[in-house]
Amino acid sequence: MNNFVKLISTFFYSGYMPKLPGTFGTFTALIFYYFIILFFNPPSLQLALITLLIVFISIIFSHYSIKIFNSDDPPKVVIDEVAGFFVALLFIPFSILNLFSAFVLFRLFDIWKPLFIKEFEKLPGGLGITLDDVAAGVVANLCLQIIIF
Repeated sequence: MNNFVKLISTFFYSGYMPKLPGTFGTFTALIFYYFIILFFNPPSLQLALITLLIVFISIIFSHYSIKIFNSDDPPKVVIDEVAGFFVALLFIPFSILNLFSAFVLFRLFDIWKPLFIKEFEKLPGGLGITLDDVAAGVVANLCLQIIIF
C-alpha cells in the first residue's frame, strides 16, 4: 500500500526530482492536462469534476504520505501541485499560451504565497498540504480570467 501512496502522492514519481520537485510536479500536471484535452476534449463541467476528484485524491494521499515520508509537508509530494494547477485552469479556454501562463502564475503564487494562501498551510494533514496549492490555483485562475477577458 505504501508504494501506491508514493506513486500517487508523488504524481508518478515526478516529485523525486532532486531540484525543484514542485515545479517538475506542476510541469507533469501540465503534460497530463494537455493530454486530457488532446485525447478527450472534455467540456468545462467535466474538467471541473476531474479537478474536484484530483483535489479529493490529493487531500487523502497527501495525508497518508505524511507518515510514509516522515514530514508534515514532504517535498516529494506533488499531487497538491497537480490539484492547484488544474484549479488554475478551471473555465479557462484551452490554448498553449493559456496553459503556460497558468503554469507561470500558479508557480509564482504557490512559491510566493501572498494574501491568504499561506494561512491554508496551517490546516492539519492533507488539507494543509493541498489547500494552499488550491488557493494559489484560485488566485492564478482569477489573474488569468482578468488577463483573458
